[in-house]
Amino acid sequence: MPESPDPKKLKSTGVFAPFEWMIAARYLRAKRQESFISVISLFSLIGIALGVATLIIVMSVMNGFKVELLKSILGLSGHVTIQSQMGNMTDYDAVTARIMKVPGVVRATPVVDGQVMASQNDSNLGVIARGIRAQDLGKLAVAEKLRAGSLAYFDGDDAVIVGAGLAAKLGVRVNGEITLIAPKGNVTPFGTTPRVKTYHVISVFRIGNTLFDNNYIFMPLGEAQNYFDLGNKVSGVEVMINDPEADLAMLPALGKAAGPMMRTVPWQDLNSAFFEAIQVESNVMFLILSLIILVAALNIVSGLIMLVKDKSADIAILRTMGATRGAVMRIFFISGASIGVSGTVIGFAIGVLFCANIENIRQGLSKLTGTTLFDPTVYFLSRMPAEMAPMQVASVVVMALVLSFLATLYPSWRAARLDPVEALRYE
Repeated sequence: MPESPDPKKLKSTGVFAPFEWMIAARYLRAKRQESFISVISLFSLIGIALGVATLIIVMSVMNGFKVELLKSILGLSGHVTIQSQMGNMTDYDAVTARIMKVPGVVRATPVVDGQVMASQNDSNLGVIARGIRAQDLGKLAVAEKLRAGSLAYFDGDDAVIVGAGLAAKLGVRVNGEITLIAPKGNVTPFGTTPRVKTYHVISVFRIGNTLFDNNYIFMPLGEAQNYFDLGNKVSGVEVMINDPEADLAMLPALGKAAGPMMRTVPWQDLNSAFFEAIQVESNVMFLILSLIILVAALNIVSGLIMLVKDKSADIAILRTMGATRGAVMRIFFISGASIGVSGTVIGFAIGVLFCANIENIRQGLSKLTGTTLFDPTVYFLSRMPAEMAPMQVASVVVMALVLSFLATLYPSWRAARLDPVEALRYE
């Protein structure tokens, strides 16, 4: 039984009076005979800390995964693609000029896309060959990953730039050669023959997204038109705008500028299934991992109920000395809320530190276990991203605090309703 507090202090029974904090802190420091209750409280604190940290880490990784993929995909593909309803586009120069006059448009790039077979050193891989002007390629994020001065040689009919992953698979090096085979070739009396041509590799690029590093080849726009036998046509015009989230609002203006026979395709439509899958996974992971915090909150409930039962005599003495039911309720509320707040703060700190060093941790675990964690060929990224969104982190912290506070209400109410006469009858 704890020492009886000063009766003069009991008269100060305002909200969260000093004696309430003193008694709550004393209850949290359990004695030897109350060690089981202390263990339950410790597990509750650890559970909340792990739940908060895990939620912050997982949500940050999922958010970073989405941001990095969006950045790399839109950095090469554009926010809106303008295509002709009649097939390939002929008057693309005029369309590009009109689109550039639309407010909010940063860049408009005519491109030619075609599927080819890349062959070298007895290896063959299906890839996408993209035709683009040298000045337009210089404005893309991939230009920062090229050899210095290589864009000056991105001209003529035999120069190509190859993704680093593709070059490694085929054993191709800079200044080497690569053979491209197009399925639709020349028509002969014996049928259609594939078009085969060997190109000089002037540079390689690595943007960190294996979707592009392993599957893309850039060639000059004029050569791509000749190679795919398009004449003076392109596959479409890719448009980059200031705010990718505002592309849907700009579709009417872009469609009007492009012309009546054109259609506008936003990046959401081109990658909708992919990013919707990421969003669904993120929501499911949030719900599943929230159960960790919920279980820890239930441990707080059980621990406080046992504490109330063990301290029933102490509660009765406090009541007979003048402590109100509200004071008793606040004492146990402080005890339970202290566990929840401490666990939340510890979990927040662990989550933030983990996210700040997640790539170093991944590499360390990979070396320690001898396995490849976050395989780039599966996740399309060469490094594990972690993008902490303030609103997401705040929602995790608020949820943990709310569950912790709610968990203390019933045990605190039960302590406040304890009858002093019944509690002291057998003492």
